[in-house]
Amino acid sequence: MLVVMLALVVGALWLGPGGEAPVRATVSVAEAMASDTVGYARAVAVRPFHFPEDHGPHPDFKNEWWYFTGNLATETDRRFGYELTIFRFALAPPQAAAPRASAWGTRQLYMAHFALTDVAGGRFLPFERFSRGAAGLAGARAEPFRVRLEDWTLEAAPDGLPAMRLHASDDGAAIDLTVRPLKPIVLQGDRGLDRKSDRPGNASYYYSMTRLETEGTVVVDGEAFAVRGLSWMDREWSTSALGEEQVGWDWFALQLDDGRDLMYYRLRTRDGQAGPHSDGVLVGAEGAVRKLPREAVALDVRGHWRSPRGDAVYPARWRLRVPSERLDLDLTPLLDDQEIDGAVRYWEGAVRVAGTADGRPVSGYGYVELTGYDAAGATPLSR
Repeated sequence: MLVVMLALVVGALWLGPGGEAPVRATVSVAEAMASDTVGYARAVAVRPFHFPEDHGPHPDFKNEWWYFTGNLATETDRRFGYELTIFRFALAPPQAAAPRASAWGTRQLYMAHFALTDVAGGRFLPFERFSRGAAGLAGARAEPFRVRLEDWTLEAAPDGLPAMRLHASDDGAAIDLTVRPLKPIVLQGDRGLDRKSDRPGNASYYYSMTRLETEGTVVVDGEAFAVRGLSWMDREWSTSALGEEQVGWDWFALQLDDGRDLMYYRLRTRDGQAGPHSDGVLVGAEGAVRKLPREAVALDVRGHWRSPRGDAVYPARWRLRVPSERLDLDLTPLLDDQEIDGAVRYWEGAVRVAGTADGRPVSGYGYVELTGYDAAGATPLSR
């Protein structure tokens, strides 16, 4: 979904010539979204989407990201979750003076998050990288599709789009995966324009691939495992999103064994309520899309987990219901601690799904993202 638009992090990091970040500062999601918007394009109206062009970069906008998560298993059912997300942040508007005449000169900063959830090992392995969009260190293009930060890459598979290949490795952990869509692209919000608040321009252009057949290799402590499973892709670009009263969001992406996929997010206000622009979709087994407005979903928190790295207290188990579909689901994290403690602290983790659909048992897996819980005065989501 939105993940962590880090425009403010540019001022909190000093990047050395190789892209290292010796000085770090953690900021809240609300702070990261409070940056200047002058000179950038804004998401204000419905637009046509074109592929493969829209898989590529949109430099007129301040922020964008390519986001993959998935639940994978070996033949013996050793289970892993993964996240690989690459973000682009503009350092200056497109019409600003050209960057200095240097191989290191750039208007673009790239950040990436790679994380593995090793369920059997009881470990969560998160990694974060930054680099400038210059000197061959990072960049994005539409044709042939490729987004990279150093050797972490998202690119067209050898047999071409829509299949993609994902690669990342760090400190004995790695993924090398090929993902192939099993359903058409889903345009979120109003035909791809996804409003986050009432203020014009506080929105993103947003599409998803909700069910990606996935196979490849996961490496943990240098040991390689052949895996298969399902992944989810979210793709957004924008310049601003959250309103002043909003502190973060709770985002759910679930893949059920009856073939349906469900995305729902609640934009949280400081008093813990769900904002009016909270919404989602239910994608049928054959790809039919049904919109889920806020009032169509009932979400109850059934437990909490306190981070050992700060003051954040996150929801840790949920009951999610869609009464009109007779869908009643319990969501349980595969590990309690799936918190990414980087430039922005947030919880992003694999969950197990169990419940009923139209009175019959249904199960599955998914991913949940929780942001803004380290913000001063933030209240856990209420019903």
